[in-house]
Amino acid sequence: MAAVKALVVRPDGFTGVLLSGPAVRALATRASRVTMLCASPGAPAARLLPHVDDVLVWDGPWDPGAGAPGSEADTGRMIRRLRQEAYDIALVLAPRGQSPLPAARLLRTADVRRIGADCPAPGGASGEGDPEGPLDLSYRRPPDRHEAAAALDAAAAMGFRLRTGDDGRLRVLPAPDTASLTGNGPYVVVHPGGTGRRAPARCAQAAELLADAGHRVVVTGDATEAPLTRGVSGGTAVDLGGRTTPRQLAGVLRAADAVVAGDPAAAQLAAAVATPVVALPGPGTPYRVPAIALGDGDGSGFAPLDVVRAVRELLAPGR
Repeated sequence: MAAVKALVVRPDGFTGVLLSGPAVRALATRASRVTMLCASPGAPAARLLPHVDDVLVWDGPWDPGAGAPGSEADTGRMIRRLRQEAYDIALVLAPRGQSPLPAARLLRTADVRRIGADCPAPGGASGEGDPEGPLDLSYRRPPDRHEAAAALDAAAAMGFRLRTGDDGRLRVLPAPDTASLTGNGPYVVVHPGGTGRRAPARCAQAAELLADAGHRVVVTGDATEAPLTRGVSGGTAVDLGGRTTPRQLAGVLRAADAVVAGDPAAAQLAAAVATPVVALPGPGTPYRVPAIALGDGDGSGFAPLDVVRAVRELLAPGR
């Protein structure tokens, strides 16, 4: 079989790129090389995915109608780069509500031989693409189909399926040992993130109640969230705000008993390392991992005591 060079396009941030991981693994069953093309916010996630051999970062006009940044010169450089690489196939995984057609047109101009997508243009139908359009194959995602599952469906429609024994869950590359950051012994992670920005006092109280219940608590967040994690950790938790790379964060979450997540990136990264999640309002349900969702979806409606109860339920023997 001739070598196949595959391109996965996900014009999205960390969470969206992470959700494309199972589809990447499907393409890797037959492709000799898989490259991920994504915007800069998604690049750290792309570098965590198994079977991604190269990452192309482009913050160009993915959706010109939305006023995305970029220039004709930037677009021309990307087209030349893609044409030089001579990709055989490309799978465009558009975020929910965004058309794959701008990215597909770019790929067609770059002479990618076969292009499929998991989110056809309005009015389209699943199956072969319009011979006059940029897609060779379009997969209409059912409204209730999870993005990760829909991406796998689209890959299968193009002839790429997971290896036998691959359960299709989220995965990342093996994470490092992070005991030097967290200290020894069991712990629960609180990653306040998006929800915590709106309800920092509730997150701080949840961390304190978890400590009162006998849990060692580790609070995580990126560098921009350091003031938030400092306030949430108080005097009862280990504060790792701004102290972890994405790969180190994966290690911290992997070793945790449970993760209390306030944003989707942390929730799905915990799912990718198979750690149970208490999802605060906002992140949505982590993909195919034991999880309990709290709140009423308004971004702050959860009771700190419910966090403790949810962690207890997730860690109950036999669950």
